[in-house]
Amino acid sequence: MNKREQLIEIATRLFSERGYENTPLSVVCEKANVSKGLISHHFKSKDGLLREIFLKTTKLIVGINTIDNINQNPNEQLVELLESFFSQLEADKLFFQFNMNVIVQPNTREVLDDLIKERSSFIFKKTKEVFDKIDSKNSLVKSHMFIAELDGIALNYLGVYRDFPLKQIKEYIIKKYT
Repeated sequence: MNKREQLIEIATRLFSERGYENTPLSVVCEKANVSKGLISHHFKSKDGLLREIFLKTTKLIVGINTIDNINQNPNEQLVELLESFFSQLEADKLFFQFNMNVIVQPNTREVLDDLIKERSSFIFKKTKEVFDKIDSKNSLVKSHMFIAELDGIALNYLGVYRDFPLKQIKEYIIKKYT
């Protein structure tokens, strides 16, 4: 792992655990064993580092929402989307935790506003494409409900319940939507 990737990983962990505003760059530098100059070289600023981390989490989310639908019916597409969502949520908990933290904090939301809107538009578009095939008359509402439900699951899994029944909820939601 190169220094840039190491900085992103360490900053992601620290921002997730402590919050963006409560994590000075000096702590990131100390944990990564680098100078502030190296962070400035790679990211220009703390906000630049934050945007880079957010872009990395966006790539994960794009991967979840990029499904091979050429040979699949809409229900199969939804199952694949849900399987991917739940496996990524469990495997990349740190990135989802980071994502949740920065979206709800006003200061970080301001820094990331354009990226949040771009990501949200992408997720909504991909979700609506599937629901258009299932129920075009109600696809707008169903798409919003589906996304809100997954956001709620992620929130509860990451930040509310220690014994969250993720596997059972995955099975239930797959049955519900297919």
